[in-house]
Formats: sequence, C-alpha cells, structure tokens
Amino acid sequence: MKKGYFRAQDNAPEPLRCQVERVVRFEEVDALSIVWHGRYPSYCEDGRVMLGNKYGLGYMDFYHHKVIAPIKQMHVDYRLPLQFGDKFTIEAILHWSDAARLNHEFILRNEAGEITTTGYSVQLFMDLEQNVLLLPPPFYAEFRQRWQAGELV
Repeated sequence: MKKGYFRAQDNAPEPLRCQVERVVRFEEVDALSIVWHGRYPSYCEDGRVMLGNKYGLGYMDFYHHKVIAPIKQMHVDYRLPLQFGDKFTIEAILHWSDAARLNHEFILRNEAGEITTTGYSVQLFMDLEQNVLLLPPPFYAEFRQRWQAGELV
C-alpha cells in the first residue's frame, strides 16, 4: 500500500484500529452489479462508528460532553470494485493529532485480502452552538493522555 494519508507526528502513539466485516447488499450496487461510488462514505462511517464505540469516542459520547464532531473533509481512492454479495472488511484507523480534530483513515479489503478502497476523513470539534473548538475538549484531552500512555492499545 502507498504511504498513509496522515504524516506521523514525533512522539505520537500508535494509531487506534478497528475492523468491521460486511457483505455488499443488493441496494448498494448499480446496474452493473458493482458498488455505487456514493456508498463508500457509508462504509467508512460503519468503521468510524465501530472504532468510536470501541474506544468511547462515539457520537453520543461527544454529545454527552456537549461536543459535536462534524466531518470537515473526506477523500476516497477507488482501486478495485466490490460487487453484489462480496464479503469485505473495513479497517478504521484513528491517527494521533496534536490539533483539535479527529483524523480517520479507512482501508477496505475484499475476501482475498486485496485493498479495494482507501480514504480518510477529518472531523472538527464544535460546541453545541456550532462554535469551532481550537483546543481539544477536556474529555478528549483526558482520552489522549491515556492513549499517549499506552493504555488503549
């Protein structure tokens, strides 16, 4: 695989990872029986939600701390098509950032283990009045301390 989307920062802990298994459903394909390109953000969302739930960074975890984390940027690179009935995995990877943001990378692999799709998303932190937070919110700062100490891997 080519270089990752996010540059490693000095003294950054290992990225956090999670995998989700899926099967391509009929409603996700086009007339050629291949996954419609607009479905891939949804697949990334499946991975992002699973990773968030695994580490206590789900959407509702943020909301309970009066923080929202909307997508600021998303990118997808298509390599090989997925087709109706294909089994595949979505690997979601959260990369360390010193900034007040979430950097997720996504790798989709078919049943043979071939990379079919890669991509990334960047999420900002905002308060409930939709003001951008320039510093990580306190609960996320505490989470980052545990991550940096190696307590999460």
